[in-house]
Amino acid sequence: MLKIWGRNNSVNVQKAMWAIGELKLEHTRIDVGGAFGKNKEAPYLAMNPNGLVPTLEEEDGFLLWESNSVVRYLAAKYDKAGVLEPKDLRARALASQWMDWQLSVCGPAITPVFWGLIRTPPEKRDLTLIETQKKKTVDAMAMLDTALAKTPYVAGDAFSYGDIPVGLMCFRFVQLIPERPAMPNLDRWFAAISARQAFKDHVASVPLT
Repeated sequence: MLKIWGRNNSVNVQKAMWAIGELKLEHTRIDVGGAFGKNKEAPYLAMNPNGLVPTLEEEDGFLLWESNSVVRYLAAKYDKAGVLEPKDLRARALASQWMDWQLSVCGPAITPVFWGLIRTPPEKRDLTLIETQKKKTVDAMAMLDTALAKTPYVAGDAFSYGDIPVGLMCFRFVQLIPERPAMPNLDRWFAAISARQAFKDHVASVPLT
């Protein structure tokens, strides 16, 4: 059976789990990292030398890490109906583009906000850094809002794996920055993706911790 190593409150594990939910794949998830530890121990490092989560393990021993790569692999192997992977080459490229944008722009902007507000005691928070990163996050999401004025989803007319990493960033955005400016296109898109059952099961049901 397919295994995903990683705790369910990791945003990167949630990418893989959301994809698994969309594809309705039988799987086992094993708690690793964070409060569960073990990710810096030799057995786990033998699977994933980064010591991060998630790690995908298949029955024949194939291992894969890096969350966006895991999502793309699952779609390439199991998505026969085109639920996640666009059939059109350009739509597929756009989906990958937004996945990369999540890693290079949006993730680095919002991660310090998350750590500052969720995982740092109030007396130890760097409020200047948090406010700076909030602005960077708002700017990134304003860019996404502009793009979503042209298409229903990030890669075009249909939901794709491109919406998964960006959607997870937006899930944090709406909770961590309630004072954000109006973004009607983003709000419309987020309402659509957050209504999906796999999102409800693997993202919305897990508190930010």
